[in-house]
Amino acid sequence: MRGLLLLLLSLFALPAIAQTAPPAPATVRVAVETTVGRFVLELETAKAPITARNFLRYVDAKRLDGIVFYRTVKVADHFGFVQFGVQNAPARLFPPIKHEPTSQTGVKHVDGAISVPRLAPGTGRGEFTISVGDQPSFDADPARPGDNLGYAAFGRVVEGMDVVLKIFDARTSLTKTLQGSFKGEVPEAPVKVLTARRL
Repeated sequence: MRGLLLLLLSLFALPAIAQTAPPAPATVRVAVETTVGRFVLELETAKAPITARNFLRYVDAKRLDGIVFYRTVKVADHFGFVQFGVQNAPARLFPPIKHEPTSQTGVKHVDGAISVPRLAPGTGRGEFTISVGDQPSFDADPARPGDNLGYAAFGRVVEGMDVVLKIFDARTSLTKTLQGSFKGEVPEAPVKVLTARRL
């Protein structure tokens, strides 16, 4: 009888143990190895869960391995962004995600921020930008015309920003385009992502 009572008590205790399980981490780190070095991203999985999870989908499925940094927008010295991603390759694409504006997440486009570019809200997929210098114009701003929701920042570079700057400062072509777009912004020798893995 006593053994049965102990068994029943232990079964009732299980839900309580489950409720006190440690919370999911607020951030997740990802190491990106490139042909010019390594940088580490810290993703805001608590503040921007949809957008961070989207990036982690690409990481965990190894769909970023072998892709390149295909665009550099250099407005001034240490001011602009670099862009990388799957370039809409059907075999690498996951479905688009709901847009998480910076006004909702609080994750801003500061120096080193990683973000999802998009056309209309809800079209972001497997393309990513890293800001060089603070880019408040990418943040949501209700005072602006249009959809004014900005882009979806979801983390930032916490190690290896010098590697991102190597990519940013590499020579771009004056004539190359990507399907007729980005003239003057396409690198002469695009830097390749070798691997992207959770730490």
